[in-house]
Amino acid sequence: MGFVRVSPELGLIFDPMKGVVSEQRADVVLFTFDPVYERIEKMDKVADDLVNQLVPDNELLSSYARRGKASYIAGLYTNIWVGFIIGLVLSFVLLLSMAFTNPATFEIVKKALGGA
Repeated sequence: MGFVRVSPELGLIFDPMKGVVSEQRADVVLFTFDPVYERIEKMDKVADDLVNQLVPDNELLSSYARRGKASYIAGLYTNIWVGFIIGLVLSFVLLLSMAFTNPATFEIVKKALGGA
């Protein structure tokens, strides 16, 4: 929202929002909000990007093109590997608990590891 100076010598300005040519007065302070609007647009894009981070399918502001499902796929593979590791740890703990509670299981584990 800016003013167009029609005639600086006569002090005439044009307001494009109202469509009026008026006299520029010394007792009226004119502010231009163009830099403010640019920053508001930038903040609006950042706010939209924050909302898009909540959904794994949306494109992010600073990411490459067509990378919308990257977070979804990365989360899927991460959960698969974490589940696999937790399953291995739980099965190892179950094997140890069975080995120390039953002597026959302890002998089977000992033979499996190469012991006599």
